[in-house]
Amino acid sequence: MDNQILTLVDQTLTKFKPQQIKAVLGLMDEGNTVPFIARYRKERTGNLDEVEIREIKDNYDRLASLESRKADVMKLIAEQDHLTPALKQAIEKADKLQDVEDLYLPYKQKRRTKATIAKDAGLEPLAAWLLRFPASGIQEHAAQFVNEAQDITDANTALAGAHEILAEAFGDNAGLRNWVRNYTRDRGLLVAKVKPKGKAADEQGVYQQYYDFNSPIKQMVPYRVLAINRGEAEKVLKVSIDVDRAGIDRYCHFRFIGQHHGPAIELVEAAYQDAYKRFIGPAIERELRNELSAAANEQAIKVFGDNLYHLLMQAPLKGRVVLGFDPAYRTGCKLAVMDANGKFLDKLVIYPHKPAPTAKREAAAGEFKTFLEKYHVEMIAIGNGTASRESEEFVAQVLKTMTRPVYYVIVNEAGASVYSASAKARAEFPELHVEQRSAISIGRRLQDPLAELIKIDPKSVGVGQYQHDVPQKELTTQLDTVIETAVNQVGVNLNTASSELLTHISGLSSTIAQNVITYRDENGEFTSRPQLKKVPRLGPKAYEQAVGFLRIIDGKNVFDNTDIHPESYPAAKALLAAAGLKTTDVGTTKAQQLNQLDLAQLATSTGVGELTLKDIISSLQKPGRDVRDTMPAPLLRQDVLKMSDLKPGMQLQGTVRNVVDFGAFVDIGVKQDGLVHVSKLTDKFLKDPRQAVAVGDIVTVWVEEVDEQRQRIALTMIAPAEA
Repeated sequence: MDNQILTLVDQTLTKFKPQQIKAVLGLMDEGNTVPFIARYRKERTGNLDEVEIREIKDNYDRLASLESRKADVMKLIAEQDHLTPALKQAIEKADKLQDVEDLYLPYKQKRRTKATIAKDAGLEPLAAWLLRFPASGIQEHAAQFVNEAQDITDANTALAGAHEILAEAFGDNAGLRNWVRNYTRDRGLLVAKVKPKGKAADEQGVYQQYYDFNSPIKQMVPYRVLAINRGEAEKVLKVSIDVDRAGIDRYCHFRFIGQHHGPAIELVEAAYQDAYKRFIGPAIERELRNELSAAANEQAIKVFGDNLYHLLMQAPLKGRVVLGFDPAYRTGCKLAVMDANGKFLDKLVIYPHKPAPTAKREAAAGEFKTFLEKYHVEMIAIGNGTASRESEEFVAQVLKTMTRPVYYVIVNEAGASVYSASAKARAEFPELHVEQRSAISIGRRLQDPLAELIKIDPKSVGVGQYQHDVPQKELTTQLDTVIETAVNQVGVNLNTASSELLTHISGLSSTIAQNVITYRDENGEFTSRPQLKKVPRLGPKAYEQAVGFLRIIDGKNVFDNTDIHPESYPAAKALLAAAGLKTTDVGTTKAQQLNQLDLAQLATSTGVGELTLKDIISSLQKPGRDVRDTMPAPLLRQDVLKMSDLKPGMQLQGTVRNVVDFGAFVDIGVKQDGLVHVSKLTDKFLKDPRQAVAVGDIVTVWVEEVDEQRQRIALTMIAPAEA
């Protein structure tokens, strides 16, 4: 930890106390993970959450990178003997990387340019003389620089060389670049036009709204930036930035000419105008386009991360026998039934849809009903891919003939086929076909979304916004962080967790996770947390970081089925003793007596902070608790709805499937998800739809408009009486 950078972080993140920042960075230097710090080091951080801890770490890393670049730049300039005290101070004071690069630009090693050729020909003094704005004698003075050996044949050639020197100097001027950048950012327009052959390339008219588009740069919203970028990449759109050149010329005149008069003015004007045209304008346009794209990418990645988090944290459907239904036409619908613990029991293929022979289609309903009865299926998870709509109608018809209640849920099957064909899926179910594995995955997504979705590439789960267009490295980092957060917040059953789940547990690598599985297979179930220490390569630090997030149900120690860390077991025993309780009282109504304890006094006697003691009490009262149980349960259905059934004003319940910058897509039980525009989420102004809804939320909506031809449904969450 660098104290100079620590001071900069303190100055940047004023919402945190200096001791909090120092504590977080110190804990991370010690090799502690973010989930571990957030959960088990609350006293040291002042109860910071994972987002706040990462914010501190990210800012430290950003500032460390900035300071490193400053040092490199000053070293490179010093090697050229150009590092003046004023320049050194300017670099040290720069708080943005772009400002550092602007200051470095005049000293950056360039390829041979017209300006460097002119300098080699001895024309720098002429350029400097022009900036003194002589009253007359320009041609005569320039003639003194004629040099046949350097191809300076006359006064005009000399002046042309001086022009190149001035133009490059203006182009490298850090102050001018910064002013033009800010001016363009503040007053410029992003312009998109359809290319001559663009309409032909855009057969579906996806980019039609951008065929003749302009918007102030500062008003561009992320999803528009990404849409325009994609249209440009697909050769549909030509994109540029327009800005009032007259304003830039006025500034340059004020800055470089001021009150001067004389014939040199025309030459200096030509030089700074050329500098803008060749150097500054194109560079600033690239920078601002990159700036817009970077902000849009960051927002898209954040949206994807938030959506993925809520998808992973959906409430599990515990204790129910579930049938996974993977719809198809020609090859038949693949069914897989799982017991209440997710164990695969049996499979079946039925052919309810054309082009299957009539005999197979007529037999499908009976076969399906018999299968449901044989395994006492309570829930059906229908994949939302090909033939989903027809399969939903088929299932609904069969359920009407059942003598007991059976419900179905439409499950987003995005990524299921990818996973089913993977080596992981083949290893788990080597005897099954890809489609049968897919049916299992669909069913298990309903039983335990986190445990099943964790096996799939997060970019394939279908809750993103332009996720294939954003920088994949940054996206992967963000999604890994989201998965780590979700898995550790929930915790895992050490005796049933897959290697995919264990890999994301604090302190465990993929190798150690596999070693845990191997040890479990060879030695039987874990009966206590300390047994983890016997797992190869799981050292003391990994044990410390991981053990609190690993649960053992019905183990030797009741504390092992809680999120109490073993380091706090003595404190947990002290709390029970102080309340007159035994370990057998954990999780019973008697544990409510713990609420009467004097935590301040116990903190002194146990040496454990009050924040940790509160967490311990919560764990003793609800061992094995699952934070996902507070999330909305899946919306269960027994009958089917068609788009033609929808009428304006109709009230429905739906499940939020995706949240994007301009609104939320809601599954209301018809084939096409409806869109609730951000302006229709609430009667209050919302800048971000995620302030109102999240993936997995069950919401009440009203139909506003139905366009069957374009397969579009407009919904609102504002009740008609409020609208």
